[in-house]
Amino acid sequence: MKILITGGAGFIGGNFVHYMMNKHKGYKILCVDALTYAGNMETLAPVKDSPNFTFIKADIADRTAIYKIFDEEKPDIVVNFAAESHVDRSIEDPEIFLRTNIMGTQIMLDACRKYGIKRYHQVSTDEVYGDLPLDRTDLFFTEETPIHTSSPYSASKASADLLVQAYYRTYKLPITISRCSNNYGPYHFPEKLIPLMIANALNGKSLPVYGKGQNVRDWLYVEDHCRAIDMIIQDGTIGEIYNIGGHNERTNLQVVKTIIKELGASEDLITYVKDRAGHDLRYAIDPTKIRNELGWLPTTTFDEGIKKTIKWYQNNKKWWENILSGEYKDYYKKMYGEK
Repeated sequence: MKILITGGAGFIGGNFVHYMMNKHKGYKILCVDALTYAGNMETLAPVKDSPNFTFIKADIADRTAIYKIFDEEKPDIVVNFAAESHVDRSIEDPEIFLRTNIMGTQIMLDACRKYGIKRYHQVSTDEVYGDLPLDRTDLFFTEETPIHTSSPYSASKASADLLVQAYYRTYKLPITISRCSNNYGPYHFPEKLIPLMIANALNGKSLPVYGKGQNVRDWLYVEDHCRAIDMIIQDGTIGEIYNIGGHNERTNLQVVKTIIKELGASEDLITYVKDRAGHDLRYAIDPTKIRNELGWLPTTTFDEGIKKTIKWYQNNKKWWENILSGEYKDYYKKMYGEK
């Protein structure tokens, strides 16, 4: 079995590479990544010398390059993680999100049609559903919740999902889609909330929190997400969407204060900055479908997962310190330094 994983040098894709290499020793893993700002070859260092692992630098929006890979490698299963994924960046520059997340997905689908695959899996996000009110904790996103996007990022991911569904209905391409809640864990690029707060707290820097920090997210430990995707590509029903949620809802401020407490830092480091434009209030996923059909449930509580994540960042300072330079520093200053 040969699995092509796009975006495999990124956060969730990289964790999925590690998970599949450990879980399925006989599989061939082909990792394709354009190595943009969030792609990091150091994430793949533990597996790069394995005879069952191959890395190819390529952009999913480059049709010639993708067709060449399919022609030469003939993958059985494709899991598409490759995406521009940061909401703030999409607000600043939407165009690259449309190119990668929509056109790139279309090219991957075309390649799957042309060369034939057993399964194409699209990794999506709960952000395609928009948000939920803070005062209605009884409401959750299900697979039937209408798409209602809030940012260029979520709009691009929703568009990709619709394309994937269209290729299933029109061309009978064997597809599945998963929509996950916010992931956290090892190898998370340090512009996202949890790794940013850990890195800043470890360095005694300010901890910038949007608005009053009351926005709620449902946190999912990345290994639980990887296990869910593996179950979907093995046994999920073709043509179906599966929501993957952690049942670990926390306000952003609660998350920050948990990190501060674990590290023994001071809450004086918290600084409140101007809220993000169109900032979604609450995300919460109902994972009943994947539980009933495939038997998946998250096994890592937030309290357990955040401890493991903090420990990983403490033990791998070189990994994230190498990132905190160049383009990222310029971006960080632009997003937070001028507020």
